[in-house]
Amino acid sequence: MTDIRISLTDKTIAQLPAPKEGWYLARDTELKGFFVVIGKRRRTFTVQGDLRRGGKRASSIRVSIGDASEMSTRAARATAKEYLAQISRGRHPKENKPAEETSPTPAMESGGTTASITLRQAWERYLEAHLIRKNRSEKTVEGYRDHVERIFAEWLDTTLHELATDPARVAKKHDEVTNENGPYMANGSMRTLRAIYNHARKTNRSLPSDNPADAVDWNVEERRNTGMGSADLKGWFAQLAAIDNPVRREFHLFTLLCGSRPTALQEAKPEHIDFRRRALHIPKPKGGKKKAFDILLSRQMILCLIRAIRCGRQMYPVQAREWVFPADSTSGHLAETKEDREMLSKWGNDLRQTFRTIATAAGVSEIDAKLLMNHAIPGVNGGYITRHKLLEDHLRSQQQAISSAVFAALGASMTQEISLHDWLGRGGNRRATQWIASDRKQDVPQADCSN
Repeated sequence: MTDIRISLTDKTIAQLPAPKEGWYLARDTELKGFFVVIGKRRRTFTVQGDLRRGGKRASSIRVSIGDASEMSTRAARATAKEYLAQISRGRHPKENKPAEETSPTPAMESGGTTASITLRQAWERYLEAHLIRKNRSEKTVEGYRDHVERIFAEWLDTTLHELATDPARVAKKHDEVTNENGPYMANGSMRTLRAIYNHARKTNRSLPSDNPADAVDWNVEERRNTGMGSADLKGWFAQLAAIDNPVRREFHLFTLLCGSRPTALQEAKPEHIDFRRRALHIPKPKGGKKKAFDILLSRQMILCLIRAIRCGRQMYPVQAREWVFPADSTSGHLAETKEDREMLSKWGNDLRQTFRTIATAAGVSEIDAKLLMNHAIPGVNGGYITRHKLLEDHLRSQQQAISSAVFAALGASMTQEISLHDWLGRGGNRRATQWIASDRKQDVPQADCSN
């Protein structure tokens, strides 16, 4: 969505629609430089103003005030006026240093030491120039924000120059985070620090060339191996059949059958499904629009989507107009797909790994499996594969082989287990086929949906 200009009040902010992707600004008509950043899940009061040095504009900075869900617009506007006044006097609102010392381009003091920017300033510039400008997803931004504003909270007003010249301090911090938050969080937060420092040094060449994160002894990150084999599927299906919410049940099954990332499937829309072509378009997977791809649909996957849409319309009639997997959530679709491990032992990326395992058992080649999962193809020759020439015939047959292998693992339980028979047996499939055939939006041949 494009930026707008309105009179900001608690009511008008609450009524602003959430963007389908990225974010937009709602600027206040009463106070110049005061606005709200509207994201999918968060609304943040912010000010923007020009820092001046020697009577000339040195830089334009943005400073966050607070979450719109936690403070009133009146309080935020009062804080904004105070911040803007400080900026006009050449001072950063969240620091006691004059603007001459906080400019994104550092100057050399008379003693020859670097008047370096702080981690807070470097983060704000990285957020604006790298993450927002390049339209990174809100989830990605929140991950970076958590690292900077929680893990490195006590360093926000520390200069990058100080961190770079005291690598032992950074290494010690990595050890502390490893003990308190785990090895993956420790490595991830240090990768964030490394990225911010490298970005800041592009415009601050007087910063030391050695990145402070280089002092870290990185934790070993083992690839998680939580996928299931064919022998595990019967027990998992029994668990899944016991899930009360049929929309969640179909979501987990579809995740297994397609091997895609759960976050990409959560935002699937009915308009993205082409039943005639037997494909589900994913317009914005991990990596953004340039990685958009089609999930080829097997017969079992088509039936799964039909059941999800049908149950969604019954349970969430309003949300189901827009989403394949609707829910009573702020976004209108499934937002939290975690389950109690006692109820459902495998979900999320566990199912993605299971897909890859079953694909191998079904005789699907590594390249075909990677194409179906929208993975990059390694090696020089991979780039010469014309994916669209494979989509309609070869890859769809490979997708069908994987789905058939999944259901073949159930054996006689499909007819012997009442819960599975009612859900996935011939009677359930027949009802799904009749439903979609009677739906006027898309006419699907019955042969495409039968087992």
